Amino acid sequence: MAQGMSTPEADPQAAAAALDSVADPLTGKGLIAAGRAAPPRISEGKASLILDVTGLSGEARAQLERAIRAAMIGVPGVQDVRIAMTAEKKARRLIAVGSGKGGVGKSTVAANLAVALTRLGAKVGLVDADIHGPSQPRLLATEGQRPEARDKKLLPVESPYGVPMLSMGHLVKPGQAIAWRGPMAGNALGQLIDADWGEAELLVVDLPPGTGDVHLSMVQKHKPAGAVIVSTPQDLALIDAARAVDLFRQSTVPIIGLVENMAGYQCPHCGEVSDPFGAGGAEAAASALGVPFLGRIPLEIAIRRDSDAGKPPAAEGGAYAQPFLDLAGQVMLWLKQPPA
Repeated sequence: MAQGMSTPEADPQAAAAALDSVADPLTGKGLIAAGRAAPPRISEGKASLILDVTGLSGEARAQLERAIRAAMIGVPGVQDVRIAMTAEKKARRLIAVGSGKGGVGKSTVAANLAVALTRLGAKVGLVDADIHGPSQPRLLATEGQRPEARDKKLLPVESPYGVPMLSMGHLVKPGQAIAWRGPMAGNALGQLIDADWGEAELLVVDLPPGTGDVHLSMVQKHKPAGAVIVSTPQDLALIDAARAVDLFRQSTVPIIGLVENMAGYQCPHCGEVSDPFGAGGAEAAASALGVPFLGRIPLEIAIRRDSDAGKPPAAEGGAYAQPFLDLAGQVMLWLKQPPA
């Protein structure tokens, strides 16, 4: 171009048409027609626009941004494209899974509940809030993966079962001790929950055992919609389950119900059912505490074996998926009509 000659200003109608030629990922309409963007402003070769990215995952946003830039740069007179993204804050609900006591299979129940909810059509993410003893990467076959970050927010790791997830196990080396005091653990939990969860409408939060700092941070800062309490039938576990129920009640978090895990063992040789941890204790405790009883999950070696292998039973068909699907069905029903 000869010295002194200026670049002709882009035609606003051509710029708008180029923008509207890019399809909205959710509706398939052009971005202007779908209400994602208004016609761009053109000034001195720069096209500026505000893009509504509500409901889009981080990857979908990045792909859309690239498509817009490619379309706009093709307009004569447009030399640069500036995109400001905005989004409405998604009304995302949290389901806390707690136990009050370790060793009752709470993490296994939380992982399978998240997978089962996904199978029933919900858009679910999983937060491993057991900061000091994360186990969800093993249960959902994401060990060794690390989350990326965008705009100072973590992007969840995608599991093979359609459940995006985040855990401290994704951020530290395997086997590394996480010797953090309460405030640090609470801050870490906040980063996991406030991550870019994209289209997820529910977050299943696997809480650590007990009723400590992480639990208080959860109920004070992130107020769950409801809590599922996991216990074995034995008296010691039920005492601690009652403490977990009391914590949530004091924090005005509704109790969805109590699950009895490791309930009944069927001998693979003779078929006889025995109850090494007792029978019916959780159902009786639920009645005494005035909370719903959500059902039993058997003490079954296949559940333990598949969980250790990163193959949650809820992801498969068969008898061992059904208790988790039944549990997920009750949670979804409760979410549609939560108690007053």
